Amino acid sequence: MALTVFGRTLQRVAVVGSGNLGPDLALYLSRALAPFDVPVVLHDVFSGALEAGRERVVRKLGRATESGVFNFAEAQEILSNLSFTLDKSLLHGCGLVVEAAVERLDVKQAIFEDLERIAAPGAILASSSSHFEPERIFARLRRPERAMIQHFFYPAERNPLVELVGAPGCQVVDWSARFYEFIGKVPVRVKSRFGYAVGPVFEGLAQAALLLEDEGFSPPIIDAIACRTLGLTAGPFGVMNALGGAPALQAALDEFGRAIMPWFKAPDSLVQRATAGVPWRTADKGETASYSSAMFERISSRILGAYFGLVLEVLESGIATLGDLSLAVELGLAIKPPFSLMNELGFKKVRELTQAYAEDHAGFRVPKDCGPWDVPQLTREDRDDVAVVKIRRPRALNQLTSDVYRQLDREFAAIKADPRLRGAVLTGFGTKAFSTGGDIEALAAFPTAEDARKHAEFASGVLRRIETLGKPVICALNGLAVGAGSELAYACTARVARKGIPLLFGQPEARLGVIPSSGATQRLPRLIDFSTAWRVLRSGGHLSGEDAHRLGLVREEVDGDLVGRAVELARSLPPAP
Repeated sequence: MALTVFGRTLQRVAVVGSGNLGPDLALYLSRALAPFDVPVVLHDVFSGALEAGRERVVRKLGRATESGVFNFAEAQEILSNLSFTLDKSLLHGCGLVVEAAVERLDVKQAIFEDLERIAAPGAILASSSSHFEPERIFARLRRPERAMIQHFFYPAERNPLVELVGAPGCQVVDWSARFYEFIGKVPVRVKSRFGYAVGPVFEGLAQAALLLEDEGFSPPIIDAIACRTLGLTAGPFGVMNALGGAPALQAALDEFGRAIMPWFKAPDSLVQRATAGVPWRTADKGETASYSSAMFERISSRILGAYFGLVLEVLESGIATLGDLSLAVELGLAIKPPFSLMNELGFKKVRELTQAYAEDHAGFRVPKDCGPWDVPQLTREDRDDVAVVKIRRPRALNQLTSDVYRQLDREFAAIKADPRLRGAVLTGFGTKAFSTGGDIEALAAFPTAEDARKHAEFASGVLRRIETLGKPVICALNGLAVGAGSELAYACTARVARKGIPLLFGQPEARLGVIPSSGATQRLPRLIDFSTAWRVLRSGGHLSGEDAHRLGLVREEVDGDLVGRAVELARSLPPAP
């Protein structure tokens, strides 16, 4: 079988290298592609590594089955879709080949020279390198335009982030971004620089922790305070132990010192530990680290100063946008989102923390701007004469907040005023949800009923702006839309949906003892027959994609490029009244 997606056909996919990353990535790809009957190949040149990779995959599938992530049949389907091979010839028919070998430039360059000879001429060649620039890895290729970095994060089968880095002239970044979103990852685009966007933050925080250890604080205490301060589930020393990365961290920090700022430098304690191969002492399971309030203040301030300074250095370098960087750091490191945290503390406090850290640490760069920050919750891509607006809050399943409504209002005002644009498409990020409605925590945080009323009034005004834009607005329903998410879809000129969504629309407000606040009671009965609309609104019921299509609420169910079809429809419809 084969999967044709966004104009490219995949008959088989391969991962090269069965070390720490390769088996996890192969497991993820097999899980995502097994429903499409696209087999995944895990290749290595050493039989021992290949067997260890197989055991790792089987072990992880077993744990996932025990915990209910998969049933037994699903786990068997994933495993049977995945083959482990020493045979390079199986790489020839692969439309995507991802190298996941050891982080050594000479090894990667040799692998890609080999892959260019073996792989089909149209195949995408990707490296999962965590540091090296694409220009260096692919320097020897005859056709570097089809090669790029696809940097996955640990553990690759669960961590959603993938950094996409292409050298100038790379022709496959756009497709890769759409493909990884299609199979459930969160891709972010980053320009070429050693370590990309997240690496300097992750390894910089590790260096900050090592410098605190040099001051005399113990790793268990540093880990505990880092977790409390940044919302981490594992502290820097625990993560370094898990990754076994003292030698790799040493090399990366010294290279960051040359490429980014002189503060980056492997401390002597790290060099000694890398040489000895001894892990750090961290808290045992169930053990609680005790510390004073003064100790917390000292360590927390240092960690925040380093965190904010590192993130802002990446932003000021221009290799990633604010929205992409915020999302990448939050998801890749499972950490409090940096710019929202800065807004919470205030730009004066952020400046104070970063300046204090720089004063105590030679070579640390003080950021030029410390906020406040307007953190993007949307993306916009103009496809010639049609603007595609996407709600991008993957961790919250694209829930709607005051910031989201404010940014929607701004974008659609700009679309209305732009004479080059004849229409727009509104969609959500990923494949799970267009929008799961209002952010309940944000709604509960309104201090008074009057504040809540003003929020509802403003949200209704935004939907009215979309409804009366004067240009067709097509809602491309990539996943379920419930509550305020459904109401947002109803306000669009027309709707198309990804084929086969079992729960597409729902109005659960009645079950919560409230009424829809953004027009569902008025719009839904005008879009479908009254009796069905009344049932959905009165009982908190829902509609499948098939139901919605039959009722005329959805114009088409699309099996393929949903947004592409929505763009076509936006061009074909006459201007809205």
